[in-house]
Amino acid sequence: MRFIYSLLVLGLLLSTEAIAQKNLLRGKVTDENNLPIQGASVLLGGTVRGVQTDLEGKYELKDFPAGEYKLVISLVGFGTLEKGFSIGEKETKTLDIILQEEEFQLAEFRVSASRGILSQSNMPEVSDFQINAGKKNEVIKLAEINANLAMNNSRQIFGRTPGISIWENDGSGIQLGVASRGLSPNRSWEFNVRMNGYDITPDPMGYPEAYFTPPMEVVEEIQIIRGASSLQYGPQFGGLMNFVLRKPDKSTRFTAESLNTFGSNGLFSSFNYVGGTEGKWNYTAYYQKRRGDGWRENGFFNTDHAHVEVNYAASNRLKLGYEMTYMTTETQQPGGLTDAQFEENSQQSSRSRNWFNTPWFIPSLSAEYLISPNTKLSWKAFGTFAERNSVGFMRPINQEDDFGNRQVDRDFYTTYGSELRLQHNYELFSQEQTLMSGLRYFNGTIDRKQLGTGTTESDMDFSVADGDYRRKLDYNNINFAAFAENVFRFNENLLFTAGLRLENIQSNMEGQLNVSNGTPQLLNPETRSRTFALLGLGAEYHLGKNTEFYSNFSQAYRPVLISDLTPPATTDVIDQNLQDARGYNFDFGYRGKIGTYFNFDVSYFFLNYDNRIGTIAQANPDGSIYNFRTNLGRSVSQGFEGYVEFDPITAFFESSRFGYLHLFASVALVDATYRDFEVTSVSNGEITVRNLEGNQVENAPKRINRFGATYSLGKFSMTWQLSDIGEAFSDASNTVTPNAAATVGLIPAYQVQDLSASWKVWKQHTLKAGVNNLTDERYFTRRAGGYPGPGIMPADGRTFYFTLGLKF
Repeated sequence: MRFIYSLLVLGLLLSTEAIAQKNLLRGKVTDENNLPIQGASVLLGGTVRGVQTDLEGKYELKDFPAGEYKLVISLVGFGTLEKGFSIGEKETKTLDIILQEEEFQLAEFRVSASRGILSQSNMPEVSDFQINAGKKNEVIKLAEINANLAMNNSRQIFGRTPGISIWENDGSGIQLGVASRGLSPNRSWEFNVRMNGYDITPDPMGYPEAYFTPPMEVVEEIQIIRGASSLQYGPQFGGLMNFVLRKPDKSTRFTAESLNTFGSNGLFSSFNYVGGTEGKWNYTAYYQKRRGDGWRENGFFNTDHAHVEVNYAASNRLKLGYEMTYMTTETQQPGGLTDAQFEENSQQSSRSRNWFNTPWFIPSLSAEYLISPNTKLSWKAFGTFAERNSVGFMRPINQEDDFGNRQVDRDFYTTYGSELRLQHNYELFSQEQTLMSGLRYFNGTIDRKQLGTGTTESDMDFSVADGDYRRKLDYNNINFAAFAENVFRFNENLLFTAGLRLENIQSNMEGQLNVSNGTPQLLNPETRSRTFALLGLGAEYHLGKNTEFYSNFSQAYRPVLISDLTPPATTDVIDQNLQDARGYNFDFGYRGKIGTYFNFDVSYFFLNYDNRIGTIAQANPDGSIYNFRTNLGRSVSQGFEGYVEFDPITAFFESSRFGYLHLFASVALVDATYRDFEVTSVSNGEITVRNLEGNQVENAPKRINRFGATYSLGKFSMTWQLSDIGEAFSDASNTVTPNAAATVGLIPAYQVQDLSASWKVWKQHTLKAGVNNLTDERYFTRRAGGYPGPGIMPADGRTFYFTLGLKF
């Protein structure tokens, strides 16, 4: 109902606006050969008003005050043109524009422009309320990727992004699990995950991370900034991952699109989108329905996604916006497998009664104000109102389901926050400098109810037999942050960045851990508050217009988590001086392009992760033994990340009527090891101490390589990709031989291939098809200790898909 109501309100507002138009600027943008230019940006300089040219190169700007203006027209590959004009009240004026082609500079936009393959690029030095200079970053252009976007296929989407490790155990595409540089992919929680620049997580520090991932069919691009993002966004070691949704179409009043996908195992996905611009208003909305039986036995998913965005130019200086996103899921989880079961048949399942559900509602308000031509302000307010619900038989996978009462676990998330950013440009050393500063407030509350006695049925039923839970915990995390970062340009080739972030975290926990013999076991209420600063430095040196060296150093931290403060048993002890994990990221790289046929980014990284938290056994004076959770050690990840893309046809022949071939390689060599980490074991009442120094960090393959080729001819293109991933350990002790429950043991190396193609039929229709896991490789990337396992979580075998796209 919320979604339908928003669309009705939107229609009313647009109808009202159409009656009240004041004036009109129209025209056509062409190149030097008088051919229309589609997608050019047409802006009123010094205002928030702007549109894009349509298929015929035409544009219209309506309802803005009479006065003197400067029209700014730009498009990648063409020179930016500024043209002054004046307009009176209720006047209609025509301005036709001719843009001249020119070689664009690396600082403005980095992309392999060869024959329209634009799937991987880098962020500009400064974009709206972002400083990206000196930072290792990537921009993934989803519209340019041949991939199974209906299923959010991660290894295809991140295929050209070096060093991204992926947990491939969720074939439904509902939840994304990715990481880089030896960090854990668990729910992508080492990244600061955002959508359109605001947080979508149920906790201000991202632990737990989002159970929500937007449909990739509506994502325009994914922005990734490695650890150096900690100053502007959040202190996570992994950096920033921001999903930028498709913006309202600024070239037309109304456009609609429908993508309908059919595939293996009963897959059906229908994605439907509308958007447009009318006067001061622009809008967009989508709805996606996706369901299927899953590749394994006892697998099923049924998801609904809806989103509305409305923006209004209240004046030439002020733009207001509202967004609302809703998701609901119904997922049957096949559970884990033992190693013997996996070898016998990786599609089998011994869990038929496990279900998972995540209703997710994210509202957001925004405002952007131009204080002056050199200074602008951005404000975002956002919230997350969500749940995480599971029911199932959760004992070790080597125990048969007794079909008794299932376990019910539920989390209720209430999060709200606000972020204010100021961007100011000024002149120093005869160069334009940029200062970015901001304030952030984030309040997240988690009401956790676990160990409930569920039904003996097999459906998705989260009711509890006695209406109560044995574990009832309340968590609250409040985060205040302030940051400032500046770009210092000394000349056209050299720049430095420097910044500081101040953080304050307040954590509160209380509740009931369990019930023993009818007696509640209550936790001592825990309150922690700490304040600290993070420092960041960076640099770029341009070798001409098209290549550059870059480097950065940025501090990071991972706060004491709610799970760290929750003892498994009341006899366990939490260190009262338990500290947040601290560390830093360092990058040094070289990136750019040669002509229009070669694009590259190669770099060395070093990630220091100190004060890692663990549990050791200790003895009381009476000889009894208890578990003590404290800061135990340090790990270091270092290695090489490289990405190259090469178009040999353009390089040697410049043009070809037989099509073009793009070859790419994304390579990462990662050495993630413990430098110092103490562990203990107990045998016959005796404590044995050892150190994991030299062990490989768990879930950190040393080799993450992806290679591919894209062939394009006219409106047809096809991409083949090979993922070559090295072995990894599932625990810090580097256990090779798996245990009976399959929760620890080696995760073998694997290779998997994907083949996808697309064909744009006329201007309104698109056909896409592909085969994922072309050779039907049987592999797994994760051994789960709990939900959705326990045990081995197999990746999907060979699947097929076909998509029909219609645009109106």
